[in-house]
Parts: sequence; structure tokens; C-alpha cells
Amino acid sequence: MTDFAVWAPQRDQVRVLVDNAPYPMARDGAGWWCATVEDAGPGTAYAFLLDDDETPLPDPRSRWQPSGVHGASRLYDDTGFFWTDQAWTGRQLPGSVLYELHIGTFTDGGTFDSAIERLDHLVALGVDLVEVLPLNAVDGPRNWGYDGVGWYAVTENYGGPDAFKRFVDACHSRGLGVVLDVVYNHLGPSGAYLDRFGPYFAGSNIWGPSLNLDGAYSEPVRRYVIDNAVMWLRDFHVDGLRIDAVHALRDTRATHLLEQLAVEVEALSTHVGRPLSLIAESDLNDPRMVTAREAGGYGLHAQWADDIHHTLHSALTGEAQGYYADFATAGLTGLAHVFTRAFLHEGTWSSFRQRNHGAPVDTRRIPGHRFLAYLQNHDQIGNRATGDRLTETVSPGLLACGAALVFCSPFTPMLFMGEEWGARTPWQFFSYFPDEELREAVRTGRTAEFAEHGWGDAEVPDPNAESTFLDSKLDWDEPAQEPHATLLRVHQELIALRKAWPELSDPWLEEVEVDIDEDARTVVLHRGRLRVACNLGGDTVTLAMTAPIGRILLASEPVEGEDNALTVPPEAFAIVQLA
Repeated sequence: MTDFAVWAPQRDQVRVLVDNAPYPMARDGAGWWCATVEDAGPGTAYAFLLDDDETPLPDPRSRWQPSGVHGASRLYDDTGFFWTDQAWTGRQLPGSVLYELHIGTFTDGGTFDSAIERLDHLVALGVDLVEVLPLNAVDGPRNWGYDGVGWYAVTENYGGPDAFKRFVDACHSRGLGVVLDVVYNHLGPSGAYLDRFGPYFAGSNIWGPSLNLDGAYSEPVRRYVIDNAVMWLRDFHVDGLRIDAVHALRDTRATHLLEQLAVEVEALSTHVGRPLSLIAESDLNDPRMVTAREAGGYGLHAQWADDIHHTLHSALTGEAQGYYADFATAGLTGLAHVFTRAFLHEGTWSSFRQRNHGAPVDTRRIPGHRFLAYLQNHDQIGNRATGDRLTETVSPGLLACGAALVFCSPFTPMLFMGEEWGARTPWQFFSYFPDEELREAVRTGRTAEFAEHGWGDAEVPDPNAESTFLDSKLDWDEPAQEPHATLLRVHQELIALRKAWPELSDPWLEEVEVDIDEDARTVVLHRGRLRVACNLGGDTVTLAMTAPIGRILLASEPVEGEDNALTVPPEAFAIVQLA
């Protein structure tokens, strides 16, 4: 016996089709339709029929879509999986190192089970939290994940819901937490049937239809989002959520959806007895995102900090097109600013947006660990015309310098898969929708988008081609080869050093000082009694220290330290302890 329910407040009749047999549903006063069906259990196929339309539609809250996003839903039993992580107490975000990966391209197999086989690599690297790109049901055999439409169902492309639970369980057995990337700002272009059931949508944004979060009938729509978030954290034992593009969530209500979500996740965390983290991707430079609710903020635990990325990227590559323009103009002075403020734009002019942007960060109340710092991520690689990594642009020495700045920063560091060894495989934009017209629209749309961001007539790989997807898979032979092996060792040592020395994980931005020399291209981070000296230039430099050098903790190339002076070769870094 199973109770079926679906919200369809503006329909006159709803039936549930169970194993091709229709059953009438009764409506309550809140627009929910319910029916109890005998002999329906785990694995049973079902769908809904709305009014007189005989087209079966999948359940908006379907937990299992083995026949794809257009097919019938299947009843899924959460209790059928045997967890082994009863001793898992979680992993808090402060002090952690994150590792972002895409299941389909992380391994040749492209499944949860094949990803499990590579988890020991992450343990050896020193990772604490694995951040997984979106997993919900999407139309077609391959996708980044941001075109999902079955928000409650795990895509069969990677193995389905039980396979994802195996992955989480395997992570926990190795001491790794799991952060899941979730998309609530839009739905994909194929299989989004929500509007057939009710007023889920309220306009659109650049990616697709956006949710009705503050209009009439918005209460069940908000619950649709929050219940989904709670499901991942509770039923799939996920340790945190990265919420995609929260700036596209239009919500004018007194309590923003994000704050409401933070309140309910805090309650769940208290109940399950482990930390649960909410990480926003925000283009607003609005410190309210990560300000505690007691201080008038939304109470999220962290946000991606693109200003940190942009300053580092411009400093290493010299790129100044598109949104990099202001960061290139600011130079190393801008880098010093973001390492003590998190944002470059704090209510200042943004030439890319042609307006003032952002607000100041109160560094007395907001610790640096609430900002994620990274040299690369899926967006900053995949949204380049050819999906090229920094490896194609800068030397291994400069990659090591960039890593030193990230891992010795007051922020929460994050790597993108393969970055730790300087992977040369690209990570390109790919998808494949069964509808030919939609594939063509994706192809032309991406080319136009690249041109808008300054890529001009660059040759863009066909996002629909299987080769674009296959070329984006990691080459796991690289880590044993040079210069990849050396760069991997540097990353391991940097992470180990960060965890061994409290000065390097100290999150208080007011305690950070940065010395820069634009002409010599040097950056020196002051972290307590430690100095992180990076020579980004092409000449050997001698840097004056404020006290005698006690010992050299780590260096990417041989350096010389004598009294109050440190000599660093080109494109190299050194971390020293002052006496």
C-alpha cells in the first residue's frame, strides 16, 4: 500500500497511473491531490494524468527516474539501502579543504562506483570535503548537471540513487565529507513539467524558467526547494550543499528563501548531530549572505569568492578581457586588497557591469573561512571557449605559486579535479539533448555567449559532440609523470602545512598583511610568524624580512635565507618561519 500525493492547485481532476492503471485522486483545501493504492511498493511505475489530458507526467518529487526525465517515475524506498557510516560525525567547513569534481569526467567509467576507486587519492592529497557537481535527473546521456529537471531524482547516467548513497558511504568511511551542488535558480530546457502541475514559475532568467518564490501560491514552491535540500542532507547523508547562482533567486519576501533554508538546515543539523554546511554561489558581493542571522544576515556558512579567483587569475596570466578587466587594472595591489577584504568590488565601480557593485565586508565579524578561494573551478575553466586549464597558460612554477597563495590564505581553499597535478586535459562545456533543435540552440547559444565574454572568433568545441565530453575526462596516468608528480607533491605538502600550522588557517582577515612589489612581481603574505613569499616574475629577487629567518618550511625551488633576507628564484615560492 502506498499513499500518492501531488500539488496541482489549479487542476479540476488528477489521476495517478500506477502500473498503467488509473486511480482517481481526492483534493484537499491546499491544492494537494491524494490517493492510496494497494499493491504498490518499491519499484512500482507511476505517473500523473492532469484533467482530461492522457499524457502521463512524472512526479515532480520523483525519487527515481530509471526511464529518463520523460518516463514514468518509480517508487523508491530509502530504507532499502544499508548504511555503514553510523560512526560518522561530519566535517565542518572551517579548516577544511574542498575538492570539486564532476562524476562523469572524474574517471573513465564516469559513474559513482568508478569514482569510489579514486577516493584514496583524495585522502592522500589531504582533502576534507568532496564537492560534487549536480546529480539530479537530466535529459540526455551527458551534461554538466545544471540542466537538471528531476530535482529529487539522482541521474541514472552515474548509477542512480543507490549508487550515490554508496559513494557518500564510501567517502564517509575514508573521513571525507560530501558537498552536493544543487540548482534552484532555473530548470533545464527539456523535461521541465512543473508548470503543468501548478504556478511553480515566475518569469525566467538567462538560463531558463525561474521559480515563483514570492507570488501567489509561492508557499508550496518554497517548500519544494527546502524539502529537496533537506532530503539530500537527511536521506543521502550529504554534509553540505553548494547552492548555484543564488543571485538569480528572485525573492522579495521579508524572510528570503536562503534564510529560511538556513533556519531549517540548522534544525536538521541539531537533530542528526553533525555539521551541515550551506555554501552560496553569489555574484552580488553581498556580505549578508555569510553574515550570521543574529547580525542581520542570511546565516549561510560560506560563499564562493570569485573576486579572489579573478585577481589571482589576472596576476598569473595577465588576462584582461571581459570581467577580468578591473582585476588586471588593479594588479598586485588588487590582490593584496582581496586577501584582506575578500571582495575587490565593495560598492565600487565595475567596468564589466557598468555600475557600482558590492558592499564592504565587516572583517571584525566575518571570518575568512566563509569565503571559498580557488585558482580554478568548473565555471572558470568550462566557460572558457576551449575549456583550457591554467596549465595551458602558465608554467608549473606559477601554478605552484598560485597554490601557495590559496592554501596559505585566510579563506577556505578549493581545488578543481586534476588541478593538484596540473592536468592538461581540458574541461569543456558539453551536453547532449535528444532533441535536434535543442542541440543546435545550445551550440549557437554557447558560441554567442563566449563572444560576449571576449573570446571573439575562438574555435569552440561542439558541446553536443561525444568527443568534447570524452576529451574532458581526467588522464589518471599524468600524476605519475613530470612535471605533474612534482606539482602533486607540492599540493600535498601545502595542505599538510596548512593543517600543521594554525597561522595558515587563521581566518581573521584583520590579521593578514600583504606586501607587494608591482615591478618585481612579488607577493609576501604575513601569517603570524610565517611569511609566504611568492616571486611571480622572471628574475631572482631578494626579499627583506622583518626578523631573522628561523627556518624554511617549504619551497617550490631551492631558496637562500640569510639573516633578514630571503632570495627566491623566478616563478617560485617559499614559506619561512621568522625567528
